[in-house]
Amino acid sequence: MGQARSSAPPAQVPLHPDFPTPSARIPRVQQATDSALSHLGRFMHIEAMSGIVLLLAATVALLWANSPWAQSYVDTWHAPLALTVGPWSVTTDLHFIVNDVLMTIFFLVVGMEIRREIHNGALSSLRQASLPVIAAIGGVAVPALAYVVFAAGDRQLLNGWAIPTATDIAFAIGVLALLGKSVPGPLRIFLLALAIIDDIMAVLIIAFFYSGGLDYSGFAVAFLGLLLVLLFNRMGVASAWLYLLPGAVLWWGLLKTGAHPTLAGVVLGLMTPVALRPAPRHQLEVAQQALSRVQIQAQAGGLNVQLLHHELRVAATAQRDLLPPVFRLPPLLHPWVAFGVMPIFALANAGVQFGGVDLAASGPATVALGVMVALVLGKPVGVFLATWLAVRTGLCQMPQGVTWPGVVLVGMLAGIGFTMAIFVGGLAFAQADLLAAAKLGILGASATAAVLGLLYGYAVRHRLQH
Repeated sequence: MGQARSSAPPAQVPLHPDFPTPSARIPRVQQATDSALSHLGRFMHIEAMSGIVLLLAATVALLWANSPWAQSYVDTWHAPLALTVGPWSVTTDLHFIVNDVLMTIFFLVVGMEIRREIHNGALSSLRQASLPVIAAIGGVAVPALAYVVFAAGDRQLLNGWAIPTATDIAFAIGVLALLGKSVPGPLRIFLLALAIIDDIMAVLIIAFFYSGGLDYSGFAVAFLGLLLVLLFNRMGVASAWLYLLPGAVLWWGLLKTGAHPTLAGVVLGLMTPVALRPAPRHQLEVAQQALSRVQIQAQAGGLNVQLLHHELRVAATAQRDLLPPVFRLPPLLHPWVAFGVMPIFALANAGVQFGGVDLAASGPATVALGVMVALVLGKPVGVFLATWLAVRTGLCQMPQGVTWPGVVLVGMLAGIGFTMAIFVGGLAFAQADLLAAAKLGILGASATAAVLGLLYGYAVRHRLQH
């Protein structure tokens, strides 16, 4: 009988005494800080939290805009800002920075999510994407038609037809997460795919219907930005910060054309690489060898800071390149977008002054009611009807794990328009009274859709799974 092998782990070679070693005595303040940061990290990755923060921001905006300090709300967001470099000067206001600059980051994340889903997600094959695409088309067409019916041929009011077409992904997924484990994974994926396709359609609508008269001289600048992005990709530039330059050129070019400059974020997101950067050796091997050299130095002693810094930088770069940018960047940007950009956007745009909305006037009343009905009723009817027709005619198959009560729930939650709807509303109406009425309709509809969706979800939670 052969000798039994020892299962004991290999002995660790001790570090040289000259090499810094960790301390077992950690100050209580540091322990408390580490614990707080750990809890904050978990908090920021709970899907429902981003929706709650967004709701709080909208509530603060409404309270501020209807308080005795209402004028300060208007003055704050329209405070003039100027950038002067020698003879060149650019003057704008804070509202423009929020809606046209910060929201570009939001659209960048949307573009990367679309690119990722097309690569290997819910939109990666015609069979997977066909039902969410058809459901989204129904969820866009029926609300738009419902609003058009309310507008009744008034050309000024008809400009808001696209307001109820989009779904707020963060809010909808956040509300769905509140239903807990009763929601099957395939139903969440179905809602996510539908919301992403909604966003694609909203982006196309913004590009084709809300860009105004185009100044074609700006396309040369935008094309230069695209060429720089392609060149950087070809050169193997992996640092996301370096893409700020071509991104800024593309943004400026689109602004000059008259198209909405936030579309630059979508374009950059769709151009984000989905493959690893070409390299002669696998990045995992590079990282492991660099860390092995650090360990050898730590055991040999003689702390060489420059060598240590070099090896750690090699390991960090290899670790970064282990994931393609389209998978690596969204998780890094998501907390900034969910807990920064979107709440700031809500704070800057959700402040409707109720006293300034004259619902007795036919125009504002029509806009507010049309948006509410289109989102609360048009969305679920459109999503369910399109899905039912696609399945009953044999054009598509119902995804395994998705039930008809689940489709109704998805349609109801798709009525939460909020961020995208407010954004489109700002493009649709220049008149303050119509824009305020549209925002009032959006806020009322989104809150109603969220509450009804939660109540319905709890009522049929046992029927959401087969």
